[in-house]
Amino acid sequence: MKASTLGLVFLLTTVQWSIAQQADVRPAATHFTKAEQEIVDLSRDKWIWMSERKVDTLAALFHEKAVFVHMGGSWGKEQELNVIKSGGIWYKKADILEVSVNIVDNTAILLNRITLLAVVAGNEVTNPFQVTEVYVKQNGNWKLCSLSFTRLLTPPDR
Repeated sequence: MKASTLGLVFLLTTVQWSIAQQADVRPAATHFTKAEQEIVDLSRDKWIWMSERKVDTLAALFHEKAVFVHMGGSWGKEQELNVIKSGGIWYKKADILEVSVNIVDNTAILLNRITLLAVVAGNEVTNPFQVTEVYVKQNGNWKLCSLSFTRLLTPPDR
């Protein structure tokens, strides 16, 4: 009887400890301040607008002096909008795997680790990227100033 009672206590303690440990495990990048969450949401919306080719919405988001760095080159706002509008690059789906954001004064730096499904020059391709986005707050609105793609050598873990 004592052995079974002791075993039951041990089992309950182990299960309770296990549940408590699971509750403490949280992804590091899921707790954002209100301002950081605003940038995370804006970035997520940007990927949707790019996939839907909403160039008017993107034109309002992109800063006039924005730069876009791709595997095949870099260019400014107008060329990026033209590439999206023409379908030269169709950002079909960005699977966002990891996000971090840092805000310094009126500048936000967001890093996304993504798997991007895109159509480039008529060919569907999937690539793992680390994407750097730089936003500046002007007149109460965030403007995208830089979007840079760094292709990762190994596919990201899901």
